[in-house]
Amino acid sequence: MIEIAGQSYALSDPLVLAAAAAGLMLLLIVVLLIATVRAAGRSARMAMPLSQQMQVLGQNVHQLGMGQAQLQGGLQTVSDTQAHAQAQMIQTVETRLAHVQQQMQDRLADNAARSQHAMTEMQERMRETLHGSSKQTTTSLTQLQERLASIDKAQDNITKLSGDVLSLQDILSNKQTRGAFGEIQLTDIVSKALPRDSYQMQATLSNGRRADCLIHLPNPPGPIVIDSKFPLEAYEALRKAKTDWEMNEAGKAMRVAVKKHINDISTKYIIEGETADGALMFLPSEAVYAELHANFPELVRAGFDARVWIVSPTTCMATLNTMRAILKDARMREQAGAIRTTLRQLHRDVEIVVERVDKLNLHFGQARKDLDGISTAAERAGKRAARLDNFDFEEIDDVPGTVVPLTTPDT
Repeated sequence: MIEIAGQSYALSDPLVLAAAAAGLMLLLIVVLLIATVRAAGRSARMAMPLSQQMQVLGQNVHQLGMGQAQLQGGLQTVSDTQAHAQAQMIQTVETRLAHVQQQMQDRLADNAARSQHAMTEMQERMRETLHGSSKQTTTSLTQLQERLASIDKAQDNITKLSGDVLSLQDILSNKQTRGAFGEIQLTDIVSKALPRDSYQMQATLSNGRRADCLIHLPNPPGPIVIDSKFPLEAYEALRKAKTDWEMNEAGKAMRVAVKKHINDISTKYIIEGETADGALMFLPSEAVYAELHANFPELVRAGFDARVWIVSPTTCMATLNTMRAILKDARMREQAGAIRTTLRQLHRDVEIVVERVDKLNLHFGQARKDLDGISTAAERAGKRAARLDNFDFEEIDDVPGTVVPLTTPDT
């Protein structure tokens, strides 16, 4: 029981219990209000240093922002200056490269034009030379045909005019006269058919023998000898023979004399390594030549076996014209050799130009590598400037009043 103001209250009374609970609650609320007011005062006292720190931090952040702006402006200026300098350098190098390439192209074009002009002139000279040679060959063949026709006509007239002219026996009465006649006729034919520097009259060989005419042909066949001495006594005896016995004896003498002369020519004028493997036996009379081929074919075959070719004035002229064609062909080959030598030299000059162009390409390649290196360095510098521009700053409030700047993850 509890007595208050003269009234007694039972502790088990619900009203008493409710009033007691309300009083306790009110007391608790008052205590909490007092504690809250005290805590608010302490918080206010504690917030004042924090506010001051926040003000200092704000000032630092503002100064840091201003410094960052100044750094960004300086980096932008450096980047612009470097980009401008790089652009000027690239433009200068490109201008110089273009100038050098233009000069090289001009020089190559000039060299090509000169080479083409030289080749054109050379081809024109060769064409003119070949055309002139062909024209001369055609003219020579035409003249040869005309001369052959004239010789044929003259041969037909020889028999008719033999009575009005000195007989062959009178002209060739002895060996000296006969030899002189044959040499004169041979000299006249050779001088008309061949150039003067292609033959030599009365040439002495290495064995001491003197040839009536030595024609300097290229190897093969090599120099070839023409002998103008012929034993006409047997032929004259054959012409004078009246009976069969005289003709038989004259024919035997003819065979012996001609065969001996063929063997003498083969022995004296065919020298291995010095002359050609054959020689010519010149007959100063077409009648003797016709007689041998008509009635003494075995002598002609003996000449073939001994590599001694029997020729008359007509066939000698034809043979000499063939030799002239051989000489002309040899000289053309010599000129072709000189042309080939010039072409080889021209090809070497072109190779030198190509080598120098390759060296210039190497220099251009090195210049391109240097430009690539400059571009790479400029790009790397730009990336580093961009990295500085993207820096982030953070703080960690581990210690009151301390501001810790944080670097970027790259650093």
